[in-house]
Amino acid sequence: MDIMDLLQGQLSDGVLDQLTKQIGANDKQQTAAATAGIMNTLVGALAKNASNPEGAQSLSNALDRDHDGSVLTDLMGMFTGGGQAQQQNSRAMNGSGILNHILGDRQGGAIDMISKLSGLDSGKTGNLMTMLAPLLMGALGKTKRQQGLDVGGLAGLLSGTVTQQRQSQQNPTMGLVTKFLDADGDGSIADDVANIGMKLLGGLFGRKK
Repeated sequence: MDIMDLLQGQLSDGVLDQLTKQIGANDKQQTAAATAGIMNTLVGALAKNASNPEGAQSLSNALDRDHDGSVLTDLMGMFTGGGQAQQQNSRAMNGSGILNHILGDRQGGAIDMISKLSGLDSGKTGNLMTMLAPLLMGALGKTKRQQGLDVGGLAGLLSGTVTQQRQSQQNPTMGLVTKFLDADGDGSIADDVANIGMKLLGGLFGRKK
């Protein structure tokens, strides 16, 4: 099971339209491209964090405590702040807090990288990242529960997803994300970003008209 498959299933045309509206953007393809970059980056960072036992246990505990997947039942409400989202555990919906745990001081560099890749300005990219973080954690929590994954299984799911995405011709960005994360955000990857460009990145979540 590749966690990207589940995420892609959640991000329909209607959801991308809603996200584009919520962040005040005009181009849904830019939103789709940035969404793909954000999911790659967050999954890559989670896999890196879970590559040691302490990090994997911490993630597993957070999923058990706060992220049961119920946020996925009303995505429109989650992104607009209405509907069932109002009853959600506040930690499950706290995108800023989630990002702080996942990326820490690499968050700014990640936003800049995704902004350059997608063409979406960094302010809107940051807002989009904050909105999408609870969705990713919900999807992970749901997968963990449905598949009965222990700590090792969870770490394996994440590392397997990264490996699969790095090998995929459809997703050239995971290698770039891994390079960025391995450099702890201080390596210059501007040339790599320019070489990939928005068109390829948008392929993961972009929908043909």
